[in-house]
Amino acid sequence: MTYDLVAIGNPVYDLISTPRVTTDERVLSGCSTNACLAAKRLGMKDVVLVGNVGRDFNQRFQTEMNRYGIKAINTGSGGPTTGFNLKYDERGDRTLRVIGDAGKIPLREAWSECLQARYLLLGPVLYELEMEAVADLVASSPGRVFLDPQGMLRRLRNNGEVEHFCDKEKFKRLVASVDFIKPNELEAEVITGLADHLESARELVRWGADIAIVTLGENGSVVCDRNECLSVPAYKTVAVDPTGAGDVYAGAFLAEYSRTGVLGSSCLYASAAASIMVESVGPDFAVTEKTVRRRAEVIAADLRSL
Repeated sequence: MTYDLVAIGNPVYDLISTPRVTTDERVLSGCSTNACLAAKRLGMKDVVLVGNVGRDFNQRFQTEMNRYGIKAINTGSGGPTTGFNLKYDERGDRTLRVIGDAGKIPLREAWSECLQARYLLLGPVLYELEMEAVADLVASSPGRVFLDPQGMLRRLRNNGEVEHFCDKEKFKRLVASVDFIKPNELEAEVITGLADHLESARELVRWGADIAIVTLGENGSVVCDRNECLSVPAYKTVAVDPTGAGDVYAGAFLAEYSRTGVLGSSCLYASAAASIMVESVGPDFAVTEKTVRRRAEVIAADLRSL
């Protein structure tokens, strides 16, 4: 069997507090999870999510995945489920404190599914993917590989808060082996050392990625391939909870790019989908093909070359 998308990264159940909303209980989220949800809702039929979920949330997780039509492979060994306490201030800046860590993902347990993917998305949240195992998987994969590097750039302070770091030489080798990479602007600076997000995207392409996307929140995104760089606008909306916007961008981008292979329109589509994600909290964000197309048309006039 061939899968449209296999996404790897620990699902999380988070507590979220923003100036507009606070969750009463932990809600399903995570880079790979949100990307799968968006890709499935936007046309990718056979979608697989690989990651560790503990006994504390496994039954709920399996129920939710069945409801969403996503094949879930739980590679966990029974420890706690990964989760964060996320707090956003009025400017949109956030702090993350870890409230659970499900540990490393044993990739060999889902090796067969990974090698049957048209698109393979690497979406760790908290150093759950070993760099060497990822390198072996990417080298073996016949599909195209999309890297969201957020979880490879995080480590814990003594107080449990998350800080960013990067082993630049290891990352350069990883970037050279993937087709797509999508950091946000902070992560791009951590990886490349460049404060200018456009130069960061160009640098990631120079390192070997076919396409580099740097997301900029309400300011949209910039994207570069070997031929051009584009400024992609954001659809203006009111953000209730920005958690997962970049994840949805990734899933929507792959859904559209897999159909068209057109960079600019795929990024417009992804940007439009991300705007829907921020309007609510949790996994039931109302992203639909019709709404995404309509919003993409609205912002298309502001797409420009750099």
